[in-house]
Amino acid sequence: MPFEPINPPQFPTPIAPYSAGAKAGNTVYVSGVLALGEGGVVLHVGDAAAQTRHVLEVIKITLEAAGATMADVAMNHIFLKDLDDYAAFNTVYAEYFPGAKPARYCIKCELVKPDCLVEIASVAHL
Repeated sequence: MPFEPINPPQFPTPIAPYSAGAKAGNTVYVSGVLALGEGGVVLHVGDAAAQTRHVLEVIKITLEAAGATMADVAMNHIFLKDLDDYAAFNTVYAEYFPGAKPARYCIKCELVKPDCLVEIASVAHL
């Protein structure tokens, strides 16, 4: 099945060869999102809640560009640099998923840039 790359025009140039998202049939895949600005500059350094909000806003915009919403998200893949940020992350995360909660997992790991605290990749079904 062919897929359609999703690259909202307002996003900065990716720091690697990938699309922000991909739509295949009724499924939308959102690439792992970090709190990055133009040129790969890390935003909201040291603030896991602000990075989480930025990441979820980027996911929301990517989904909308593919014709989906946050309510269509069925799975989130979550990566945290430090599990001490888990509570702050969950507080913001709950704002974006107030109804039925998507499936998810959360892994503690190093991220591509040392100042990045949160990364999320999503899968949505239309």
